[in-house]
Amino acid sequence: MSRESTDRDRLVMSVATEPLDATARELVATHGLAAVAGACRGESGAPEVPETWVERAALGPVDEVLEAGAAAGARWLTPASPGWPAALDDLAGVDDHGAAPWGVWVRGCGPLEVDRAVSVVGARACTTYGAEVAGDLGADLADRGWTVVSGAAFGIDACAHRGALAVAGRTVAVLACGVDVAYPQAHASLLDRIAEEGWIVAEHPPGAKPHRHRFLTRNRLIAALGAGTVVVEAAPRSGSLNTLRWADRLGRSSMAVPGSVLSQQSGGAHRAVREGEAVLVTSADDVAEELDGLGWVDSGSSQVLTDASRRLHGQLPRDGGVTVGELVVLLDAPLRHVRAGLALLERRGHARRADGGWIALGRLPG
Repeated sequence: MSRESTDRDRLVMSVATEPLDATARELVATHGLAAVAGACRGESGAPEVPETWVERAALGPVDEVLEAGAAAGARWLTPASPGWPAALDDLAGVDDHGAAPWGVWVRGCGPLEVDRAVSVVGARACTTYGAEVAGDLGADLADRGWTVVSGAAFGIDACAHRGALAVAGRTVAVLACGVDVAYPQAHASLLDRIAEEGWIVAEHPPGAKPHRHRFLTRNRLIAALGAGTVVVEAAPRSGSLNTLRWADRLGRSSMAVPGSVLSQQSGGAHRAVREGEAVLVTSADDVAEELDGLGWVDSGSSQVLTDASRRLHGQLPRDGGVTVGELVVLLDAPLRHVRAGLALLERRGHARRADGGWIALGRLPG
Protein backbone atom coordinates (compact mmCIF):
# COMPACT_ATOMS: atom_id res chain seq x y z
CA MET A 1 0.00 0.00 0.00
CA SER A 2 1.29 3.46 -0.90
CA ARG A 3 2.16 6.05 1.71
CA GLU A 4 -0.50 8.36 0.28
CA SER A 5 -3.19 5.70 0.75
CA THR A 6 -2.07 5.04 4.31
CA ASP A 7 -2.01 8.76 5.11
CA ARG A 8 -5.55 9.10 3.77
CA ASP A 9 -6.74 6.09 5.77
CA ARG A 10 -5.23 7.57 8.91
CA LEU A 11 -7.02 10.82 8.16
CA VAL A 12 -10.32 8.94 7.82
CA MET A 13 -9.80 7.38 11.25
CA SER A 14 -9.00 10.77 12.79
CA VAL A 15 -12.23 12.19 11.38
CA ALA A 16 -14.46 9.21 12.21
CA THR A 17 -13.23 8.30 15.70
CA GLU A 18 -12.04 9.92 18.90
CA PRO A 19 -8.30 9.65 19.66
CA LEU A 20 -8.41 7.07 22.47
CA ASP A 21 -11.27 4.93 21.14
CA ALA A 22 -10.23 1.40 22.19
CA THR A 23 -12.70 -0.20 19.77
CA ALA A 24 -11.06 1.56 16.83
CA ARG A 25 -7.60 0.38 17.89
CA GLU A 26 -8.82 -3.20 18.37
CA LEU A 27 -10.50 -3.29 14.96
CA VAL A 28 -7.40 -1.94 13.23
CA ALA A 29 -5.22 -4.48 15.06
CA THR A 30 -7.54 -7.28 13.92
CA HIS A 31 -8.53 -6.24 10.38
CA GLY A 32 -5.91 -3.71 9.35
CA LEU A 33 -6.04 0.04 8.86
CA ALA A 34 -7.22 -0.05 5.24
CA ALA A 35 -10.16 -2.33 5.98
CA VAL A 36 -11.43 -0.32 8.94
CA ALA A 37 -10.99 3.00 7.13
CA GLY A 38 -12.89 1.49 4.19
CA ALA A 39 -15.71 0.48 6.52
CA CYS A 40 -15.89 4.06 7.79
CA ARG A 41 -16.25 5.19 4.18
CA GLY A 42 -19.13 2.74 3.75
CA GLU A 43 -17.30 0.30 1.48
CA SER A 44 -18.75 -3.20 1.17
CA GLY A 45 -16.93 -6.28 2.42
CA ALA A 46 -15.25 -4.39 5.25
CA PRO A 47 -15.58 -5.16 8.98
CA GLU A 48 -18.63 -3.79 10.77
CA VAL A 49 -18.05 -0.45 12.48
CA PRO A 50 -20.34 1.81 14.54
CA GLU A 51 -22.77 3.82 12.43
CA THR A 52 -21.57 7.03 14.06
CA TRP A 53 -18.14 6.48 12.50
CA VAL A 54 -19.69 6.16 9.05
CA GLU A 55 -21.74 9.31 9.60
CA ARG A 56 -18.75 11.34 10.76
CA ALA A 57 -16.60 10.14 7.86
CA ALA A 58 -19.37 11.09 5.42
CA LEU A 59 -19.50 14.61 6.88
CA GLY A 60 -15.75 15.01 6.41
CA PRO A 61 -14.58 13.47 3.10
CA VAL A 62 -10.78 13.28 2.92
CA ASP A 63 -10.38 15.64 -0.04
CA GLU A 64 -12.53 18.30 1.62
CA VAL A 65 -10.65 17.97 4.91
CA LEU A 66 -7.30 18.29 3.13
CA GLU A 67 -8.56 21.37 1.27
CA ALA A 68 -9.73 22.93 4.54
CA GLY A 69 -6.33 22.25 6.06
CA ALA A 70 -4.51 23.80 3.13
CA ALA A 71 -6.77 26.86 3.29
CA ALA A 72 -5.79 27.26 6.95
CA GLY A 73 -2.10 26.94 6.11
CA ALA A 74 -1.88 23.55 7.84
CA ARG A 75 -0.41 20.22 6.78
CA TRP A 76 -1.38 16.67 7.76
CA LEU A 77 1.51 14.62 9.15
CA THR A 78 1.62 10.90 9.87
CA PRO A 79 4.48 8.70 11.13
CA ALA A 80 5.56 8.20 7.51
CA SER A 81 5.68 11.93 6.74
CA PRO A 82 8.88 14.01 6.60
CA GLY A 83 8.93 16.19 9.68
CA TRP A 84 6.82 13.86 11.80
CA PRO A 85 7.62 14.49 15.52
CA ALA A 86 9.10 11.13 16.52
CA ALA A 87 8.46 11.86 20.20
CA LEU A 88 4.78 11.07 19.58
CA ASP A 89 5.70 7.49 18.68
CA ASP A 90 6.38 6.85 22.38
CA LEU A 91 2.62 7.01 22.95
CA ALA A 92 2.21 3.74 21.06
CA GLY A 93 3.62 1.73 23.94
CA VAL A 94 1.89 3.18 27.00
CA ASP A 95 -1.15 0.89 27.04
CA ASP A 96 -2.56 -2.27 25.43
CA HIS A 97 -4.07 -0.49 22.44
CA GLY A 98 -1.63 2.36 21.95
CA ALA A 99 -2.34 6.02 22.43
CA ALA A 100 -0.37 7.39 19.47
CA PRO A 101 -2.40 9.72 17.25
CA TRP A 102 -3.40 8.66 13.76
CA GLY A 103 -1.66 11.82 12.66
CA VAL A 104 -1.45 15.51 13.54
CA TRP A 105 -2.19 18.77 11.80
CA VAL A 106 0.57 21.37 12.01
CA ARG A 107 0.06 25.06 11.27
CA GLY A 108 3.14 27.20 11.61
CA CYS A 109 6.30 28.84 10.39
CA GLY A 110 8.06 25.81 8.93
CA PRO A 111 9.15 22.31 10.02
CA LEU A 112 8.02 21.55 13.57
CA GLU A 113 11.01 21.86 15.94
CA VAL A 114 10.45 19.76 19.06
CA ASP A 115 13.68 17.76 19.28
CA ARG A 116 14.49 19.89 22.31
CA ALA A 117 11.25 20.87 24.00
CA VAL A 118 9.77 21.43 27.46
CA SER A 119 6.06 21.38 28.28
CA VAL A 120 4.78 24.03 30.72
CA VAL A 121 1.20 23.74 31.98
CA GLY A 122 -0.91 24.76 34.94
CA ALA A 123 -4.01 26.42 36.31
CA ARG A 124 -6.35 28.43 34.13
CA ALA A 125 -7.37 30.62 37.07
CA CYS A 126 -3.79 31.28 38.08
CA THR A 127 -2.55 33.79 40.62
CA THR A 128 -0.34 36.77 39.81
CA TYR A 129 2.55 34.75 41.25
CA GLY A 130 1.83 31.82 38.92
CA ALA A 131 1.54 34.08 35.89
CA GLU A 132 4.90 35.65 36.63
CA VAL A 133 6.61 32.31 37.19
CA ALA A 134 5.16 30.82 34.00
CA GLY A 135 6.13 33.84 31.93
CA ASP A 136 9.67 33.82 33.30
CA LEU A 137 10.01 30.07 32.72
CA GLY A 138 8.75 30.38 29.14
CA ALA A 139 11.17 33.22 28.41
CA ASP A 140 14.20 31.70 30.16
CA LEU A 141 13.72 28.23 28.64
CA ALA A 142 13.17 29.66 25.15
CA ASP A 143 16.22 31.87 25.58
CA ARG A 144 18.23 28.69 26.30
CA GLY A 145 17.06 27.20 23.01
CA TRP A 146 14.20 25.05 24.28
CA THR A 147 10.86 24.93 22.48
CA VAL A 148 8.07 25.71 24.97
CA VAL A 149 5.01 23.47 24.56
CA SER A 150 1.63 24.24 26.14
CA GLY A 151 -2.09 24.25 25.45
CA ALA A 152 -2.95 27.93 24.77
CA ALA A 153 -5.49 27.94 27.60
CA PHE A 154 -6.13 30.85 29.92
CA GLY A 155 -3.71 31.30 32.79
CA ILE A 156 -0.40 29.45 32.96
CA ASP A 157 -0.49 28.16 29.36
CA ALA A 158 -0.88 31.60 27.82
CA CYS A 159 1.80 33.08 30.09
CA ALA A 160 4.30 30.38 29.08
CA HIS A 161 3.60 30.98 25.37
CA ARG A 162 3.90 34.75 25.78
CA GLY A 163 7.14 34.38 27.71
CA ALA A 164 8.69 32.39 24.87
CA LEU A 165 7.43 34.82 22.24
CA ALA A 166 8.77 37.80 24.21
CA VAL A 167 12.35 36.60 23.61
CA ALA A 168 11.67 35.53 19.99
CA GLY A 169 11.78 31.90 21.10
CA ARG A 170 10.01 28.82 19.78
CA THR A 171 6.65 27.73 21.16
CA VAL A 172 4.01 25.13 20.29
CA ALA A 173 0.30 25.30 21.16
CA VAL A 174 -1.45 21.91 21.22
CA LEU A 175 -5.21 22.33 20.77
CA ALA A 176 -8.23 20.20 21.61
CA CYS A 177 -9.95 21.36 18.42
CA GLY A 178 -8.96 22.10 14.83
CA VAL A 179 -5.77 24.08 14.16
CA ASP A 180 -7.93 26.76 12.50
CA VAL A 181 -10.27 27.17 15.47
CA ALA A 182 -9.44 29.98 17.91
CA TYR A 183 -10.13 28.51 21.33
CA PRO A 184 -10.47 30.24 23.60
CA GLN A 185 -11.75 33.00 21.33
CA ALA A 186 -10.05 35.61 23.49
CA HIS A 187 -6.71 34.08 22.45
CA ALA A 188 -7.29 34.47 18.71
CA SER A 189 -4.51 37.03 18.35
CA LEU A 190 -2.15 34.96 20.53
CA LEU A 191 -2.80 31.87 18.41
CA ASP A 192 -2.22 33.83 15.21
CA ARG A 193 1.12 35.02 16.57
CA ILE A 194 2.07 31.49 17.63
CA ALA A 195 1.27 30.28 14.11
CA GLU A 196 3.45 33.05 12.66
CA GLU A 197 6.45 32.51 14.95
CA GLY A 198 5.94 28.94 16.20
CA TRP A 199 3.45 26.15 15.60
CA ILE A 200 -0.09 25.05 16.36
CA VAL A 201 -0.67 21.29 16.59
CA ALA A 202 -3.92 19.30 16.75
CA GLU A 203 -5.00 15.76 15.95
CA HIS A 204 -8.59 16.77 15.19
CA PRO A 205 -9.48 17.89 11.64
CA PRO A 206 -9.79 21.56 10.67
CA GLY A 207 -13.02 23.06 11.92
CA ALA A 208 -13.40 20.56 14.77
CA LYS A 209 -14.86 22.11 17.90
CA PRO A 210 -13.44 21.55 21.38
CA HIS A 211 -15.26 19.14 23.71
CA ARG A 212 -14.54 18.54 27.38
CA HIS A 213 -13.05 15.05 26.92
CA ARG A 214 -10.74 16.27 24.15
CA PHE A 215 -8.76 18.43 26.56
CA LEU A 216 -7.75 15.33 28.52
CA THR A 217 -6.78 13.37 25.40
CA ARG A 218 -4.76 16.27 23.99
CA ASN A 219 -2.79 16.38 27.26
CA ARG A 220 -0.94 13.23 26.22
CA LEU A 221 0.38 15.08 23.14
CA ILE A 222 1.63 17.97 25.28
CA ALA A 223 3.41 15.51 27.56
CA ALA A 224 4.87 13.50 24.67
CA LEU A 225 6.27 16.48 22.78
CA GLY A 226 8.34 17.66 25.75
CA ALA A 227 11.43 16.03 27.23
CA GLY A 228 9.78 16.97 30.52
CA THR A 229 6.65 18.64 31.85
CA VAL A 230 6.59 21.48 34.38
CA VAL A 231 3.39 22.22 36.30
CA VAL A 232 3.09 25.79 37.54
CA GLU A 233 0.15 26.00 39.95
CA ALA A 234 -2.39 23.21 39.93
CA ALA A 235 -5.30 22.59 42.27
CA PRO A 236 -5.71 19.01 43.56
CA ARG A 237 -8.12 18.13 40.73
CA SER A 238 -6.52 20.23 38.00
CA GLY A 239 -6.41 18.79 34.48
CA SER A 240 -2.77 19.81 34.25
CA LEU A 241 -1.94 17.00 36.68
CA ASN A 242 -3.25 14.64 34.00
CA THR A 243 -0.51 15.98 31.71
CA LEU A 244 2.02 15.33 34.47
CA ARG A 245 0.86 11.72 34.79
CA TRP A 246 1.15 11.23 31.02
CA ALA A 247 4.71 12.56 31.21
CA ASP A 248 5.52 10.03 33.91
CA ARG A 249 3.99 7.15 31.91
CA LEU A 250 6.10 8.17 28.94
CA GLY A 251 9.32 8.24 30.93
CA ARG A 252 9.55 12.01 30.72
CA SER A 253 10.66 14.16 33.61
CA SER A 254 7.78 15.40 35.80
CA MET A 255 8.39 18.71 37.57
CA ALA A 256 6.35 21.09 39.71
CA VAL A 257 6.85 24.64 40.95
CA PRO A 258 6.09 25.28 44.63
CA GLY A 259 3.65 27.96 45.71
CA SER A 260 2.22 29.28 48.94
CA VAL A 261 1.04 26.60 51.36
CA LEU A 262 -2.06 28.77 51.77
CA SER A 263 -2.86 28.71 48.04
CA GLN A 264 -5.41 26.18 46.82
CA GLN A 265 -4.03 26.71 43.32
CA SER A 266 -0.74 25.07 44.34
CA GLY A 267 -2.28 22.18 46.29
CA GLY A 268 -2.05 19.69 43.45
CA ALA A 269 1.53 20.64 42.60
CA HIS A 270 2.57 20.27 46.23
CA ARG A 271 0.93 16.86 46.48
CA ALA A 272 2.69 15.69 43.33
CA VAL A 273 6.04 16.61 44.89
CA ARG A 274 5.14 15.09 48.26
CA GLU A 275 4.05 11.79 46.69
CA GLY A 276 7.13 11.54 44.50
CA GLU A 277 5.27 12.18 41.24
CA ALA A 278 7.23 15.33 40.46
CA VAL A 279 10.59 16.94 41.12
CA LEU A 280 10.48 20.39 42.74
CA VAL A 281 11.85 23.13 40.47
CA THR A 282 11.95 26.88 41.00
CA SER A 283 13.63 28.21 37.86
CA ALA A 284 14.79 27.46 34.35
CA ASP A 285 18.15 26.51 35.89
CA ASP A 286 16.44 23.75 37.88
CA VAL A 287 14.53 22.55 34.82
CA ALA A 288 17.69 22.48 32.69
CA GLU A 289 19.57 20.59 35.40
CA GLU A 290 16.81 17.99 35.62
CA LEU A 291 16.67 17.55 31.85
CA ASP A 292 20.46 17.46 31.48
CA GLY A 293 20.34 14.40 33.71
CA LEU A 294 18.12 12.73 31.11
CA GLY A 295 20.56 13.08 28.26
CA TRP A 296 20.56 16.65 26.98
CA VAL A 297 23.57 18.93 27.02
CA ASP A 298 24.47 21.91 24.86
CA SER A 299 27.52 21.79 22.63
CA GLY A 300 27.66 25.03 20.70
CA SER A 301 24.63 25.09 18.44
CA SER A 302 23.95 21.35 18.74
CA GLN A 303 22.94 18.90 21.44
CA VAL A 304 24.88 15.76 22.32
CA LEU A 305 24.35 12.95 24.79
CA THR A 306 25.46 13.51 28.37
CA ASP A 307 27.77 11.21 30.29
CA ALA A 308 24.69 9.87 32.10
CA SER A 309 23.12 8.72 28.83
CA ARG A 310 26.41 7.22 27.71
CA ARG A 311 26.65 5.25 30.97
CA LEU A 312 23.09 4.05 30.44
CA HIS A 313 23.91 2.93 26.90
CA GLY A 314 27.02 1.18 28.21
CA GLN A 315 24.89 -1.00 30.51
CA LEU A 316 22.70 -2.25 27.67
CA PRO A 317 23.53 -5.68 26.25
CA ARG A 318 23.61 -6.38 22.52
CA ASP A 319 21.13 -9.23 22.98
CA GLY A 320 19.02 -10.76 25.72
CA GLY A 321 17.68 -7.51 27.15
CA VAL A 322 17.98 -5.87 30.56
CA THR A 323 14.97 -4.56 32.49
CA VAL A 324 14.41 -1.00 33.67
CA GLY A 325 14.53 -2.20 37.28
CA GLU A 326 17.90 -3.83 36.73
CA LEU A 327 19.23 -0.63 35.15
CA VAL A 328 18.09 1.41 38.17
CA VAL A 329 20.18 -0.85 40.40
CA LEU A 330 23.18 -0.98 38.06
CA LEU A 331 23.32 2.79 37.61
CA ASP A 332 22.09 3.74 41.10
CA ALA A 333 19.89 6.28 39.32
CA PRO A 334 16.27 7.45 39.79
CA LEU A 335 13.68 5.42 37.90
CA ARG A 336 12.46 8.52 36.03
CA HIS A 337 15.99 9.22 34.77
CA VAL A 338 16.43 5.67 33.52
CA ARG A 339 13.05 5.58 31.78
CA ALA A 340 13.54 8.98 30.19
CA GLY A 341 17.09 8.13 29.13
CA LEU A 342 15.90 4.94 27.46
CA ALA A 343 13.16 6.85 25.63
CA LEU A 344 15.74 9.33 24.36
CA LEU A 345 18.16 6.61 23.25
CA GLU A 346 15.31 4.80 21.50
CA ARG A 347 14.23 7.94 19.60
CA ARG A 348 17.80 8.45 18.46
CA GLY A 349 18.13 4.85 17.30
CA HIS A 350 20.63 3.79 19.98
CA ALA A 351 18.39 1.35 21.91
CA ARG A 352 15.21 -0.67 21.57
CA ARG A 353 12.93 -2.94 23.56
CA ALA A 354 13.61 -6.67 23.15
CA ASP A 355 13.07 -9.93 25.06
CA GLY A 356 11.23 -8.22 27.88
CA GLY A 357 13.98 -5.66 28.35
CA TRP A 358 16.27 -3.27 26.49
CA ILE A 359 19.25 -3.77 24.17
CA ALA A 360 21.81 -1.41 22.67
CA LEU A 361 21.91 -0.55 18.97
CA GLY A 362 25.04 0.65 17.19
CA ARG A 363 27.67 2.89 18.65
CA LEU A 364 27.20 6.34 20.13
CA PRO A 365 28.54 9.29 18.13
CA GLY A 366 31.44 11.29 19.46
